[in-house]
Amino acid sequence: MRINCPVCGERDRREFYYKGAAVALERPAPDAGEAAWDAYVHLRENPAGETRELWYHESGCNGWLVVTRNTVSHEISGVALASEARS
Repeated sequence: MRINCPVCGERDRREFYYKGAAVALERPAPDAGEAAWDAYVHLRENPAGETRELWYHESGCNGWLVVTRNTVSHEISGVALASEARS
């Protein structure tokens, strides 16, 4: 898989570190209970299809990127710097 970094250009995905879904997680209240905290820490969606993911360009510009990718085909339809990406 190749990722087109907005700063460095097209690079192999091995230059990047995958962080996870590019969505804000809602943190439970401190007294929310064990089940709520377990879900917050451990449970994530695993969709088949288009997702927005956060990647770090570790072996390049050290930039954080939001990559829009299809998890079935691995086709990348968009890449933006995280500081410039909008929901």
